[in-house]
Amino acid sequence: MEFKETLARRRMVRNYTEQPIPGDVLNRIAGAALRAPSAGYSQGVSVVTVVDSAQRQAIAHLADEAGYVELGFDPWISRAPAHIVIAVSEQVYKDRYAEPDKLDADGKEIDWPVPYWWVDAGAAMMAVLLAAVDEGLAAGFLGVHSVPSLARLLDMPPEFTPIGVITVGYRAPDRRSSSLKRGRKARDQVLHLDRWAGS
Repeated sequence: MEFKETLARRRMVRNYTEQPIPGDVLNRIAGAALRAPSAGYSQGVSVVTVVDSAQRQAIAHLADEAGYVELGFDPWISRAPAHIVIAVSEQVYKDRYAEPDKLDADGKEIDWPVPYWWVDAGAAMMAVLLAAVDEGLAAGFLGVHSVPSLARLLDMPPEFTPIGVITVGYRAPDRRSSSLKRGRKARDQVLHLDRWAGS
């Protein structure tokens, strides 16, 4: 599949069939996170792939899937045959940027105008979402409503924070989010050339 087709097909899917995903396919999708950019080559992003049914049910419970289903949606979290959890460690970045080649001219840690660990985690998430589409699968992202509980459930080290859960599987018909009624903004509202007012 060409990249532009992969990008065009990417959407947040919220319902899946129960068909399992072959292990090699799932490994390629999860591994895509490791191809995302890494500030200072800090490599502070880690991935937990969850296929165990009880673990997926527990994640669905933490995300209050029951409340979501009461609103008329499908049980997409528990039904997805795989969850890919992206986690990031701020400390890994702080440690890397305390090394001599990353200190500022005064020998001090940079001011961190942007927390690169979140940038890298978002890039890893997008790489996984696109990899799923490239493999002929669908994916959706849910923000973690109970971050400490998810980290405990997955036995994450305390310095790692999960940013969310990517559900992966074979797409089934789903109820689209009401947010989509807003439609996309016009390109000239969000794409600028040379300066914000440029066109």
